[in-house]
Amino acid sequence: MAFTAFRDMKPFAQLMFAAFVMVASVLIFMVIGMMAAIPFYGLNGLMDSMSVIGLNTPESINFLKYFQVIQSIGLFVVPPFILAWFYHGNIGEYLRINRSTAGFTYILAAITLLLVIPFINFLGAINSQMKLPESLSGIENWMKTMESAAQMMVEKFMKVDHISGLIFNIFMIALLPALGEELMFRGVIQRILTNWTKNPHWGIWITAFLFSAMHMQFYGFLPRMALGAMFGYLLVWTGTMWVPILAHFVNNTMGVLGYYLINKGALTKDVEEWGTGSEQIPLLVFSLASVCFLLFLIYRQETGKTKMPVNQIDPQASQID
Repeated sequence: MAFTAFRDMKPFAQLMFAAFVMVASVLIFMVIGMMAAIPFYGLNGLMDSMSVIGLNTPESINFLKYFQVIQSIGLFVVPPFILAWFYHGNIGEYLRINRSTAGFTYILAAITLLLVIPFINFLGAINSQMKLPESLSGIENWMKTMESAAQMMVEKFMKVDHISGLIFNIFMIALLPALGEELMFRGVIQRILTNWTKNPHWGIWITAFLFSAMHMQFYGFLPRMALGAMFGYLLVWTGTMWVPILAHFVNNTMGVLGYYLINKGALTKDVEEWGTGSEQIPLLVFSLASVCFLLFLIYRQETGKTKMPVNQIDPQASQID
């Protein structure tokens, strides 16, 4: 079959083809999504809903949420399955969604993502102090503009008054990204980069860098990259995609729930400062120590079983120790 030729592609060619499939897929889904929305919004209403001014109306925000779902599915959820079919033929095997592990590992991974919050806040506080040289002031202003726009969009999306809105936000902001981004970045890109570099750590960290850069939120780059690396190691150690997907889902869900509870007055904004400031050093130390301990437990439990290939793909790859 002609499609089997894709299985012999070099890593760089695979990476470029993956980028092409992502762009083509999201464009197709966006066009289909727009066409499906026209009967409900009308062409003029559609244009108004996509404008910045439209962010002030509930109808426009609902449309943008719909569009966000379409974009997530087209950009991250669908492409990994297409690429897995091209590159391997067995989608479940390629993406490591055809296997699982002990329930205790899932529990440890979920608890780890709860306890890592102070450390992630600490990294975020460091990242927020980033200052570029005067010669790069134009780039810095652009980065701040992008950050402000992203923050405004997130706040518009997250601000809901009812449980139904909260549930939809968990679906849109927590479930879809956890599924799609893990399948795309850890399932496809990390695999390609690990085969390319012949080093699992390089594969994990370069993928984490790209994962963070893709979000275009530069003042949250370090914490997002750290989380991406953690998800990468969870995949390598456990051999199943479902552990990093769960960890990613827990992380995103905590953000959605936290914002909802703060908006309702049931939680103070102090939670966003956990792990930052000199008075928070004991909590930061506890967070870092407990996370390292839990990750060590996962590593020992999982690598004590039959060893998996380091990149979870190539049977000839070396092992990770």
